[in-house]
Amino acid sequence: MPNLDNQTIQLALVAAVALAMLIQAIVLFAALIALRKLAKSIRQEIDDLRSSVMPLIENTRNLLARVAPKIEQTASDLALLTRALRNQTADVQAAADEIIGRAQLQARRVDSMLSNVLDAVDRAGSFMADTVTKPMRQLSAFLASAKAVIESLRSTQGASRAEANRASGDNDLFV
Repeated sequence: MPNLDNQTIQLALVAAVALAMLIQAIVLFAALIALRKLAKSIRQEIDDLRSSVMPLIENTRNLLARVAPKIEQTASDLALLTRALRNQTADVQAAADEIIGRAQLQARRVDSMLSNVLDAVDRAGSFMADTVTKPMRQLSAFLASAKAVIESLRSTQGASRAEANRASGDNDLFV
C-alpha cells in the first residue's frame, strides 16, 4: 500500500471536491440551458396568447367605450322611470283610498236611506192594516149578523115546507 500521509489525503479530497464542483457546474449549466429554452418557449406562448387576446381586449375596450354612455343613460332613465312609477303608484293608491272611502260613505247613506224607507213602509203597512182591518171586521160582523137574520127568517118559513114534503115513516134516511 502506498504511503498515505496527510498531504496525499488532502490532495485526494481537494480533487474529489473539485470533481464534485465540476459536475455541479455542468449540471447547473445544463439546468441554465434548459431554463433558457423553457423561458423562450413560454415567451413564445405568451406572445401567441397576447397576439390572439389583444384584439379581443381592444374590441372589448372599444365596445365598452361606445356602450358606456348608453348604459349610463339607460340607468338614469330607469331611475327616472322607477321614480315616476313610484309617484304614480302613490297617486293611484291615494285615489283608490279616496274612492273606497267615498263608496263606503255612499253605501252607509244608501243603507240608512233604505232602512228609513223600509221602516216607513212597515209603519204605513201597520197603519193601513189597522185602518182597513178594523172597518173590515166591523163590516164583516155586520154582514154576518145580516146573514144570520136572513137565515133565521128563511128557516121559519122553510121548516114548515120541509115537514110537509117529508114522508111519514122516512125518519131522515138517505138512499
